[in-house]
Amino acid sequence: MKLSNRTEYGLRALVTLAERSGGAPMSTRQIAEIEGIPEPFLDQIMVLLRRAGIVKSVRGVNGGFLLAQSPDQVSVGEVVRVLEGSLLLIGCVDEENGDLWCERIPICHTRKVWVKLNEGIAKALGSLTLAEVVETDEPASAARAGKGG
Repeated sequence: MKLSNRTEYGLRALVTLAERSGGAPMSTRQIAEIEGIPEPFLDQIMVLLRRAGIVKSVRGVNGGFLLAQSPDQVSVGEVVRVLEGSLLLIGCVDEENGDLWCERIPICHTRKVWVKLNEGIAKALGSLTLAEVVETDEPASAARAGKGG
C-alpha cells in the first residue's frame, strides 16, 4: 500500500492545525508555507477535509481553517479513508465487492494474508489520533521553522 501525496499532505496539514488547537484559524497559505506543500493542492485537500467534517472553515480577513473536533477525536484512519477513499491493500479484501475483483477467492490461500494485513493496518490507523501524532516535546512546525523551513 502506497499512500498518495494527498494523504501525506493532508495529514501534515492536520498536524499543523492540531499543534495550534484552540488557536486562531490558519489560512492554506500559512499551512502550505509551514509544511512546504503546494498551496493549490492543499486548497483541494482542505475542501475534502471540510466536506468530511474534519476541519471547519472560517470566513473573513482573519479566516482560515480549524479542526472541527478535538485532536484526540480525529483518527489517522479516518483521514486516510477520506483522502484515499479506502484502506484496501488489494481488491479481494473488499468484503462487498472482492469477488468482482478476483474469481479465485473461494480457493485462494493467500487471501487470508491480505485480509490480516489489511485488518492490522486499519486497526493501527484507526487507533492513532492526531493528538498522539503531535505528542512531542516541541511542535514539529516550530522545529522546522528553526531549521529554515
